[in-house]
Amino acid sequence: GQPTFRDIPLSQIRKAIAKRLVQSIGPIPTFYLTTEVDMERVAEAREALNATAGEKGKISFNDIVLKAVATTLIQHPACNAWWQDDHIRYWSEAHIGMAVAVEDGLITPVIRNAESKSLREISSETRDLAGRARERKLKPDEYTGSTFSVSNLGMFDIEHFTAIINPPEAGILAVGSIAKVPAVLNDAVSVRRRMRLTMSCDHRVIDGATGAQFLKTLKLLLENPLALVW
Repeated sequence: GQPTFRDIPLSQIRKAIAKRLVQSIGPIPTFYLTTEVDMERVAEAREALNATAGEKGKISFNDIVLKAVATTLIQHPACNAWWQDDHIRYWSEAHIGMAVAVEDGLITPVIRNAESKSLREISSETRDLAGRARERKLKPDEYTGSTFSVSNLGMFDIEHFTAIINPPEAGILAVGSIAKVPAVLNDAVSVRRRMRLTMSCDHRVIDGATGAQFLKTLKLLLENPLALVW
């Protein structure tokens, strides 16, 4: 009869991913922190910004998260770091790796100096980089050198997940879907748009309290998004 399996040789990208991931989960002592963010204000701000933008200039929730993460990293440089075996390198600029699903795996194009870019700039850059990532048209310097990464599976209706750290980085943020849920506000229940964030931390670089403070600032920024526009 017919064989009940198929053997597919590993593509170069799959080989590279496998090598990195084993390297990551094996020797890296990872812990995970989850927080839930109220996204009502971000949703309103985004609608207002997009109302005046043409089709080209539309800003996604992911763009806002990237900008908020970059802003938070500058305030918490202890999380914007590389593990380098005999030293830790702390970066003063936020180069954010943005995980993009491609046909045969995952590639992480980098938004450089995201902390000093406007939402509009981040939006057009993410669109350009993600498009070229899917077409395999990125240059090596466009997907290397990130200081921290963000992986968003919200568009696939995933509420909550843990992402694997991309060495030598010390942290990665996993972004879940934005869902309307009953939430308690001033002791009354109302329907709010909420989103769960889970940070994976390399414990050799980031301690529990350090990661928790980072998430606290990030949550504060997303719940008061005007702070991002200043």
